[in-house]
Amino acid sequence: MTAIIAPSDILNSQSLGLRTLPPLSLYIHIPWCVKKCPYCDFNSHEINGDISTLEKEYVAGLTRDLEIALPQIWGRKVVSVFFGGGTPSLFSARSIDMILTNVRTLLPLEHHAEFSLEANPGTFEAQKFADFQAAGINRLSIGIQSFNPIHLQTLGRIHNDREAHRAVEIAQRNFDNVNIDLMYALPNQTLGEAHNDIVTACAFGVQHISAYHLTLEPNTLFHRYPPPLPDDDLSAEIQLMIEKTLESNSYINYETSAFAHLGYKSRHNLNYWLFGDYLGIGAGAHSKISFADRIVRQMRYKNPREYLVKTALDTIVSDVPIQEQHEVSRDDRQFEFLMNALRLTGGFETGMFQERTGLPITVIQQQLDEAEQRGLVVRDHQRIMPTSTGKRFLNDLLQIFLPDKSNI
Repeated sequence: MTAIIAPSDILNSQSLGLRTLPPLSLYIHIPWCVKKCPYCDFNSHEINGDISTLEKEYVAGLTRDLEIALPQIWGRKVVSVFFGGGTPSLFSARSIDMILTNVRTLLPLEHHAEFSLEANPGTFEAQKFADFQAAGINRLSIGIQSFNPIHLQTLGRIHNDREAHRAVEIAQRNFDNVNIDLMYALPNQTLGEAHNDIVTACAFGVQHISAYHLTLEPNTLFHRYPPPLPDDDLSAEIQLMIEKTLESNSYINYETSAFAHLGYKSRHNLNYWLFGDYLGIGAGAHSKISFADRIVRQMRYKNPREYLVKTALDTIVSDVPIQEQHEVSRDDRQFEFLMNALRLTGGFETGMFQERTGLPITVIQQQLDEAEQRGLVVRDHQRIMPTSTGKRFLNDLLQIFLPDKSNI
């Protein structure tokens, strides 16, 4: 459901051209982990001591953050809520329940909204996850990464292969919608080992599987000390094997790394990929919020302690949790939309480009012509979508639309 801009705002919207506001999601960041993984570039911090001493203060900070942000999203329904991290499952079910209670109190939620929580197999307790479900979580995303004990150790995971299996079993006893996160092209990984991982995941019959190619991100241990990774040819062979295996098990590859049974696509992630809006609360959380006359990106303070100081109850400045904020430029609006939407196997409806960016599709006509001539997209008057070649060489496709190539 989209929120209609009030008639009084229409006169002020000509510089952007939005007729409706896009769907709105809520992202809640829990920044702590038991141990920082060597490949991880997310805003996560190793916990020192008992996390329960932080929970009460952080829940209060999240509530304060949301209260301060309300004027930016007033009256808009939330279609999905996502707890990410870090390791959100480190928090008690009581804390998650308190956060969701505050969300329901402060925000209108769409009927049957999606409530997702990321969980680490090393933090699984049967009763705790039953309590997460009772609190309102209806989709669980488990960071398995691999079922191979050697690869788990190389990746710095705190769980072993037995705990990975047990985590999925506990999840399936409590949730009707379960995602497994896997990684491939791991250090020294063979095609056979990658096949065993994906076959094991399929055997559980979970509703959703996310399969990510391991990349060496800046500011990570793996980037500073690169491990021996499969070459490009083997990585491509692994990726193709994963896609074929999942397809043969009735999973639909609806986004570059996302595979789902019918009816179980991630609503939260689809909203990201289609340039929807999201309010991010918590340390280091990012937001993208559309107004009648502009689109704004924000980032909360990344350091958890600084974030808590900025969201203390005695703080009165209205934008205190925000460390960075900028308006999305005309060029960036078009590229950011395409950078996400062209990851979708089915692409996007042509009219959605203008609906979400405020720009007519004609501003990228020249680039679309080039992409079509190179066999990277197909299009008609209703839809634009990547070809199989465009999906395989996504970076080449996106490079066509980089702002410095634009004639705007």
